Amino acid sequence: MRITGISTHVVGTPWRNLTYVQVHTDEGLTGVGETRMLGRTDALLGYLREAEANHIAGSDPFAIEDLVRRMKYGDYGRAGEIVMSGIAVVEMACWDIKGKALGVPVWQLLGGKVTDRVKAYANGWYTTERTPEAYHKAARAVVERGYRALKIDPFGTGHFELDHQQTRYAVSLIEAVRDAIGPDAELMLEMHGRFSPSTAVRLARDLAPFEPAWLEEPVPPENLKALEKVAAKVDIPIATGERIHDRIEFRELFESQAADVIQPDVGHIGGILETRKLAATAETHYMLVAPHNVGGPVLTAASLQVAGCTPNFKILEHFNDFADAEIKKVVKGAPQVVDGYFELPQAPGLGVELDVDAAAEFPQQQARFDLWAEGWEKRAPKTSGAAG
Repeated sequence: MRITGISTHVVGTPWRNLTYVQVHTDEGLTGVGETRMLGRTDALLGYLREAEANHIAGSDPFAIEDLVRRMKYGDYGRAGEIVMSGIAVVEMACWDIKGKALGVPVWQLLGGKVTDRVKAYANGWYTTERTPEAYHKAARAVVERGYRALKIDPFGTGHFELDHQQTRYAVSLIEAVRDAIGPDAELMLEMHGRFSPSTAVRLARDLAPFEPAWLEEPVPPENLKALEKVAAKVDIPIATGERIHDRIEFRELFESQAADVIQPDVGHIGGILETRKLAATAETHYMLVAPHNVGGPVLTAASLQVAGCTPNFKILEHFNDFADAEIKKVVKGAPQVVDGYFELPQAPGLGVELDVDAAAEFPQQQARFDLWAEGWEKRAPKTSGAAG
């Protein structure tokens, strides 16, 4: 079997463009992969056109390690977010082909299952007025839908510092959310790399009474010494890693022991097997894995393949029940959350199929997502192009 070529499809909403890649073969089997780029979708499509000619076309889709190695190192330049995302979409499509050809789900090819279901946490649910009352109502709807975990960034446009008034308001939002979901649901606290270490530590202490399940990206991700400073002063587990695009770059994070939960994005870090390798290294450092997942149904399905065979897998993020939920129709067999959990996929490959006609109903947009713009949490950028 050989790859004859690829086709790309971009599903657009005002705040995210989802790139789907189909890998075609000379035996009629087609696999699909997905990633979500922030402001770099056209760059990704350009890279994929070049990679198709240089590396992909003519390759054996079963020889996944070889194809990944050639795409990562065969152009000599150091692979960054765009290249690793391009590798990811092709890699997961090859796993899809391999699973279909052999009649088994991908997790079966990666060592077999360690669980039958995967806990989910909701994100994108707080696209409402930024008030305690509105957040209480929205959070209550999440748990009524069956979710037992959810995540929120309550800090507005905070950057490095957060003054006393803004801090009190953020605390009031979290107090309302905790009251809405009760004491047993997990509440993940997202900081989006906003703060200086001292501010992050102060906020963690202010919010500790509401028992956050983790503190995510408390400081910008480039400086691990700053993250170590936070980790040494708070008792809440630290989660990070969505903006690391090569598993080799996690080495310093592992050595520092500054994180308790790592959050690789399967669509940015080179795909399914790269994530599984990273998870194995995390296990040797007693760290849990909870992938970043702002993608649609295919990326969710790919992340579930990793979850099924990974002993130290904690939980999977999910946007698609709350933020532009209508995009679920672009995929047949889209994973569903029932009573707070995904069932492990049983169909061959990734267990999903892209509906190209449905995808065409959501053309690419000039998607924007600016976390330092007023109203960013509503995920509804202004028509001028500036997020708001």
